[in-house]
Amino acid sequence: MPLTVGSNAPAFTVKDTNGNTVSLSDFQGKTVVLYFYPKDDTPGCTKQACSFRDATEEYKNKDVVVLGVSADDEVSHQAFTQKYNLTFPLLADTEQALIKAYDVDGGGYAKRVTYVIDGNGKIAHVDASVNTSTHAGDVLAALGL
Repeated sequence: MPLTVGSNAPAFTVKDTNGNTVSLSDFQGKTVVLYFYPKDDTPGCTKQACSFRDATEEYKNKDVVVLGVSADDEVSHQAFTQKYNLTFPLLADTEQALIKAYDVDGGGYAKRVTYVIDGNGKIAHVDASVNTSTHAGDVLAALGL
């Protein structure tokens, strides 16, 4: 069962697509969309990632950070990012620490759940019923942005 609105978002430090270390604390004061997905370069995950890619300017204009998370490694994330020209970091949760901390463990992969974390590190919105084609717009609408 996903974490609840109002609870503290679990802190994390992992590597991103390019091997950079990324921590939740890096984004203090900003809204973060942390979306979990099962696997790079699969049909639903591609639609979801491309919906965020296509909404990049809207998210940037609203000062919202998008981070995708799966259990895939950096090499897989790099190939996925290059193939679809993704404009945001993917986090390599190969140890599945984030997947477990955010309670989205699907048995070796991440369940498709999105958390919106406010600038104070609190969970402001949870979406566990993701429409992969319209997800980026759905998240903005849910936030009233």
